[in-house]
Amino acid sequence: MGSARDRSNRHWGLRVGLSLFYAAAGILHLAWPSPFLTIMPGFVPKPDVVIAITGICELLGAIGLWFRATERPAAVGLALYAVCVYPANIKHAIDGLTAIDAGIWPWFYHVPRLALQPVLVWLPLFAAGIPRWPFRDRNQAV
Repeated sequence: MGSARDRSNRHWGLRVGLSLFYAAAGILHLAWPSPFLTIMPGFVPKPDVVIAITGICELLGAIGLWFRATERPAAVGLALYAVCVYPANIKHAIDGLTAIDAGIWPWFYHVPRLALQPVLVWLPLFAAGIPRWPFRDRNQAV
């Protein structure tokens, strides 16, 4: 039976991929915040500051996934981040799907995007070896 650290090492490629994804997103949030301002829910105070903070959080999470000492806290932070930005994703979907000239194409982006948000919560945790579900070690007793 492998330790949590052994499981985490098996997911190195996943951590690298997530790190690159979140680093790119963080850079976009900081360098080009205007698209993110349009999807920010109205109840969020100082949306420009919040977008900058989310960019910094993404970058810190991306960096944290590279080091053993920080991969687990970084994974938890990225999972919490994915929960916190869900209201903006919902607003983005509502705006996109209710636009007068939207047509069918926004459905192909927004519906899967909203449905996959729980995966974005789970994925960094799994990559850091925190949960074993749904993949258990073959030698592990059920």
